[in-house]
Amino acid sequence: MEAKGIEVKVRKLPDDLQRQVFDYIDFLLRKYQTLDVTHKQFKFDWEGELSDIGEEFTSVRLGHKALEWR
Repeated sequence: MEAKGIEVKVRKLPDDLQRQVFDYIDFLLRKYQTLDVTHKQFKFDWEGELSDIGEEFTSVRLGHKALEWR
C-alpha cells in the first residue's frame, strides 16, 4: 500500500478519527517492535556438550533422574 494514499485518506477524516488512526499506528509499531525482540533464533551452542556421558546415561535414565529431582 502506498504511503501517500494513506495520507490522503487520513486527511479526509475528522480530527478525532485522525487521532485514532495515529494511536492505532503507534500501537502496531509497539506490538511488532516487541515481537522482533522476542523472535530471535534459538542457539544450539550447547549441542554435543554431554556427548562424553552418552555411554553412561541414556535419555530414559536421564528422564528418570529428572523425575527424582522434582
